[in-house]
Parts: sequence; C-alpha cells; structure tokens
Amino acid sequence: MKAATFEYARVDSVEHACRLLDERGPEAKLLAGGQSLVPMMAMRLARPSWLIDVNAVAELRTSYQRGDLWVTGATVRQVDIERDAAAARAVPLIRQGLHWVGHVQTKNRGTVGGSLVHADPSAELPLVAQTLGAQFVLRSSRGVRTLDASEFFVAPMVTATEPDECLTEVHWPIWRGERTGSAFDEISIRHGDYAIVAACAQVELDRAGRCVKLALGVGGASGTPVAMDDIADQLVGTALEDAAIEQAVQAVARHLDPASDVHASAAYRLHLARTLGARVLRAARASALAIPAH
Repeated sequence: MKAATFEYARVDSVEHACRLLDERGPEAKLLAGGQSLVPMMAMRLARPSWLIDVNAVAELRTSYQRGDLWVTGATVRQVDIERDAAAARAVPLIRQGLHWVGHVQTKNRGTVGGSLVHADPSAELPLVAQTLGAQFVLRSSRGVRTLDASEFFVAPMVTATEPDECLTEVHWPIWRGERTGSAFDEISIRHGDYAIVAACAQVELDRAGRCVKLALGVGGASGTPVAMDDIADQLVGTALEDAAIEQAVQAVARHLDPASDVHASAAYRLHLARTLGARVLRAARASALAIPAH
C-alpha cells in the first residue's frame, strides 16, 4: 500500500512547528526520523493530513550535559547518542538500551524523541526513560511544560503530549555515585525486533558493596514500561545477594498486566519479567563491583 495524500511543510524553528500544529490541529504530525510514522502511513494505520518536518530545527539536535542531567534534543539520531562517549559515561543505560534497537539502517535515521513519542510499550528507550525517571519538555504556542516519565507514558502508543505540542528535550538523570553499574537485556524473536519482554537496572553501591540507590524497570509486559520502585526500595541497604534479588523479583507480577499473543503467553511474559529482572540486577551489581572503592 501507499500512504494517503498529505500536505508537507519543512520548518526551521520550534516556534514555526508549534504554530503549524496549532493551526492544523490533530490531523498534523511531526516528522523527524520517520522510522515509525512512515511505515504506519504506508499501511494506512496513520493518515495525517499534514506532515511537519522538523529536521532543519538546529536546537532539537543538541546533546550535552547540564548539571546533573544529560539533555538530548528530540531529533538527535539514535546512532549519534549511541556513539557518544560522554553520554555513555553520564547515562550508560541509554547506550545499553540502544544496542537492542532495530538495525544500523534504522538507527541512522531514527531519533530519540521519535521513539519516545511513539511510545511502543516494548521499545527500549521508553523503558530506560521510565526506569530512570527522565523528564520531557513539551512546547506549544501556549507555553512550555515538563512532564515526568511516569506522567508522559499513558497507554500503548499514547503519551500525554497534546496535539499542538512538540517534544523539544529529554532530561536524563545522571547518577553521581562512583560505584554505579547498569545493565539492559531483552528477549525477542530476532535481534532488532521489538522485545517480547525487556528489563533494565541501575545500581549504586557504597564502599562496602551495599546498595544505596537502585532502579529497575520492565517493558513489553504491560501497556507502558513499568518502573519497579517498591522492589528497588526493598533492595536498597542489601549487598544485592542472589537470594535477595530472587526473592525481590517475585513481586514483579503485581505491577504487570501482560497480554497473550502469537509470540508469547501472558504467563510466559511474567516468567521472562522475573528472569530478566534478576539477570539485569546481577549484571548491574557486577558492573558496579568492578569499579574500585575509594
């Protein structure tokens, strides 16, 4: 199939994009990498009457550290953030998650903001954002507002972004602990496919090897990625012994509402969530322990 007919506008500023969104209403869509939107248009699953191309907006292509945050503009290419050594040092889970995203060809065009706004519950970047508690800066002709990840992801393929709003920046928290480790893992039919279930974790240890901060998240097993805050709280103060991890991850089921489909049953997705949750916690612990205590 081919996409339905549409009008096209290329803008060079966020203000111009917001003005067009305001004028054209819900039938207008922003175009950045197009790796999700264009295939949906080709299958007539999406039929916007206007495409507003924001690739020429320079301020949306920035990526840099600001205090305790790593800031990425919405149209930063996935391949660029994946290869950014400074970003990997600041927020290693971004690179670890991007390892599993699509293929080289799609990451060359796909954008950070595009993946997040698309909000596929099995996608890797939304899971990282939810787990770390990233913040989303949204602009419109009415002004600017900032949403936490817990507010941003609403349902499968649905975010709290209003039709006249443009995602401009994502703020990723930087953990300052010297002994911080992280890990990301997933199960999919083939590498590059969307995950059947994915999990990621980040831990901070003190000099004695006890956990002082922890984040754990699971994707693909509910309508949105889920941050397991109570499990994280349960493990803080422990040395993240295998027994403590195995006991803690038994509680993931009460946070999840998996569906059954041709790829996996709901029961199997819950099994994967527990298995991958324990796996990434052990891997993050090992990563942190590999850093000498000072």
